Amino acid sequence: MNLTPDSKVLIQGFCEFISGTHIAQMKAYGTNLVAGVNPGCGGQQLNDLPVFDLVEEVIAEFGAIDTTIICVHPFQVLDAALEAIASNIGQIIIITAGVPPLDMVQLLRKAEACETLVVGPNSPGIIVPGKILLGTHPSEFYTPGPVGIVSRSSTLTYEVALELTKANLGQSISVSIGSDAIVGSSFLQWLQILDEDETTQAIVLVGQPGGGSEEAAARYIAEAIDKPVIAYIAGRQAPPGKSWRQTGTLATVVGRDSNFGTAQSKLAALKKVHVPVAERPSQIPELVRKRIN
Repeated sequence: MNLTPDSKVLIQGFCEFISGTHIAQMKAYGTNLVAGVNPGCGGQQLNDLPVFDLVEEVIAEFGAIDTTIICVHPFQVLDAALEAIASNIGQIIIITAGVPPLDMVQLLRKAEACETLVVGPNSPGIIVPGKILLGTHPSEFYTPGPVGIVSRSSTLTYEVALELTKANLGQSISVSIGSDAIVGSSFLQWLQILDEDETTQAIVLVGQPGGGSEEAAARYIAEAIDKPVIAYIAGRQAPPGKSWRQTGTLATVVGRDSNFGTAQSKLAALKKVHVPVAERPSQIPELVRKRIN
């Protein structure tokens, strides 16, 4: 991964998933935004960025691009991402929500073959506090420090960061892997990244109902993660059988155990491997301090 202020960053698309305010915030944070791509708008300036019709035109002008932030409409995400992969962009962040699942299956096969890291869809991206902002995280909630955050949620990620900041516990990296039914990088990948990151002393995992990714993360924590992990699971009081936005769709697969995808299933998996679980976000800093002191 290349997550430094020198990383060259591209934005593909300018639709409702990102605003001029977000772009200005990234620039103010020191993110090296070099250009945007919006077919049919080449030669224009949008949100103080030079705009090109094609990714390859950006690379011809600025050289290799480290990260692209995709903000096109859902049915255009696959084409935009494949264009980025064809241009050897190693990190793709998909802000857009509601990408068709079969498009994501095709994209992830290509990304795996090319060793491309995909974050999202339906993600606010990544922030390395004090260094780089890639996406729509509200940077004022963050401060540099030793706690890594990996989350499926968007707004809960910010809330957890704010609770840590208020407790004088800064953050090393914060990433939302996205809350569509099928997403790119997983809890497992980011747990490994944070476990190997020299600036991270403890990890906060934020989950929610739907799918089985938290259960898989619990098993992986027990088998492979050395650093302390603290968890928070949203939706404990959600009625059984109700979908949790896009994530709930995977919990309705025929043949699954009736408890599959529920908050209770995730809590039980984490308890089994002795991961402390906060009952509310405000309790997270206390649990973090107990594990790193």
